[in-house]
Amino acid sequence: MTLIRLALKGLSYTGLALGLGALLAGCVASSRTQATEAAFPPVGQFVEVTGGRVHYVQKGSGPHVVLLHGAGGNLRDFTFDLVDRLADDYTVTAFDRPGLGYTDRVPQVAKGPFATAGDAPADQARMLREAATQLGITDPIVAGHSFGGIVAMAWADIGLTEDAPVNASGIVSFAGVLMPWPDGLGAYYTLNGSVLGGAVTIPLIAAFVPISTVEGAIEGIFSPDPVPAGYTEHIGAPLAVRQTTFRANVRQVNTLRPYVVDMVTRYPQITVPIEIIHGTADKTVPLQVHPAEFIKIVDSARLTSMQGVGHMPHHADPQAAVDAINRAAARAGLR
Repeated sequence: MTLIRLALKGLSYTGLALGLGALLAGCVASSRTQATEAAFPPVGQFVEVTGGRVHYVQKGSGPHVVLLHGAGGNLRDFTFDLVDRLADDYTVTAFDRPGLGYTDRVPQVAKGPFATAGDAPADQARMLREAATQLGITDPIVAGHSFGGIVAMAWADIGLTEDAPVNASGIVSFAGVLMPWPDGLGAYYTLNGSVLGGAVTIPLIAAFVPISTVEGAIEGIFSPDPVPAGYTEHIGAPLAVRQTTFRANVRQVNTLRPYVVDMVTRYPQITVPIEIIHGTADKTVPLQVHPAEFIKIVDSARLTSMQGVGHMPHHADPQAAVDAINRAAARAGLR
């Protein structure tokens, strides 16, 4: 009986210590979030949609182009350079994807610290299509980077069964996720996407991870290409480690593969022009796993391989990104 009591007492102290640690981490993370949002406030406007609001930046005139950023990012990835390059010829709208930047998560998805569900690409696309409809966007070229690539494909996939003005007239993929991958995502996403991660590790990371770690992660994403001068400051890198954003991102990535597997079955039905630019040195979304297999089953897809370029081709060669959008627009009869 004594041993049992000692064990229970030890567990009580452990639970108390974990509880106090979580409370401290939560307070520090909350204070850090406030400072981050004061330093990097919304740069665009908001449109109300079912269950929440969507943050966007819109600029220019002409045929519509929609830009969707990748995992962990926000629309500032595109306002750094690409929006201004396109605005003379297009009406460009960059969205924060659901759960990231300043856009709310998909309303029906559980959001608490103990939840593990992610915002499905189709649900993200529907939320953004509703926002695009309210903004008067018609027949857009939808361009997505990384995770944004699969949301762009979901946008086109929805168009197979919905006759709507907002249906994509073309798709452009910048190193986009397109196909199922053979391996797991590793401990980072597995742990942080779990109940333990949501309740314990994410609050600790949000509270105490140094900004230098975030900057190092950005360098790794760009590798082997350099990070453009001023990019890390412009994008508001600390926005990615706010608790709510961090949870949304890891859960989206951690639960993504089954949705991609399902979408692949309908890919051959998509006939809108698709332009892909993808680096041969991309280790995050490998060319041989994604576009090289995608073009085998989608007749309308064209791949431009960028030799020696990593996971950020639209920054490594911004003109190549503009050229891809121009090609898609021309093939769609918009230019």
